[in-house]
Amino acid sequence: MRPHHIALAVLVTALWGVNFVVIDLGLGHFPPLLFCALRFLAAAVPAVFFAGPPPVRWRWIVGVGLALGVAKFGLLFVGMHVGMPAGLASLVLQAQAVFTAAFAVAALGERPGRLRLAGMAVALAGVVVAAVDEGTSGPLLGFALVVLAAAAWGVSNVLTRKAAPPDALRFMIWISTVPVLPLLLLSLAVEGPSADLAALRSMDWGGVGAVLFVAWVATLLGFGGWGFLLRTYDASVVAPFSLLVPVFGMSSAALVLGEGVSPLRWCAAVLLVGGVAVTSFAGRPRRGRAGTPLPVPPVAGSRPRAGASVSRTPSTASRSSRTG
Repeated sequence: MRPHHIALAVLVTALWGVNFVVIDLGLGHFPPLLFCALRFLAAAVPAVFFAGPPPVRWRWIVGVGLALGVAKFGLLFVGMHVGMPAGLASLVLQAQAVFTAAFAVAALGERPGRLRLAGMAVALAGVVVAAVDEGTSGPLLGFALVVLAAAAWGVSNVLTRKAAPPDALRFMIWISTVPVLPLLLLSLAVEGPSADLAALRSMDWGGVGAVLFVAWVATLLGFGGWGFLLRTYDASVVAPFSLLVPVFGMSSAALVLGEGVSPLRWCAAVLLVGGVAVTSFAGRPRRGRAGTPLPVPPVAGSRPRAGASVSRTPSTASRSSRTG
């Protein structure tokens, strides 16, 4: 990769890591489901008029919108609201790679090799260690909700793989239109109209800034930059940078929110990130003896590079973009 593209990849992962801190700050201004609805409302409404028509069929947009927007982000925001630390959330959410690989076995007929199974086991060991650490310092309910959010993200990754959108940013803009109404209805039913109205009436620049950051910076700018990189380089070159997200998430949470990182949490981070790396990238196609690239399936939301041979056979499951 060119140096300025490396800088872009690091910047995007930094934005996605810091996003967990901004979510934590935003939850001080809004109930979690209302905050999540405002995030997608701000992301979709201004952009949808300039995005062009949906890049895939509506059934995929609705399916991914419900799995990613309502289930994944709704559970994440509620989990952090009830006590899940921002830095730990950025780490545990990376377990989505394991869930993606597991769901792809049933939905896409993929068969993970022994190395990938070993990576899944190591990553799950990291989740267990993180659960033990959280159990000694905070409520386990928030931890459990974030694990469920990672599972919902795995479902959305498999749906995105099947949809195979040609434009990641335009796809993200359109799926952002789906969760707004369901999240608003859930907020009214669970959090109550009085809490929502009180939050909206007392909204200040801090609340507005939190909504705009998670909607425009982390979502639109982040996915725009990531999609550009995936259209410019092979996914095997770009995807490893996503492992920097929990690094930025945990470090920014420590700096801004004063979250401590215990030795047990460091152990969980090493196990989970290492296991996710093996799960995500084990068994990647290698170049043939003559230097000719072997068939490489496209990542959801990316386009194969010019001259690359594309296989129709389902392959690795966890190459979808990873965000907070």
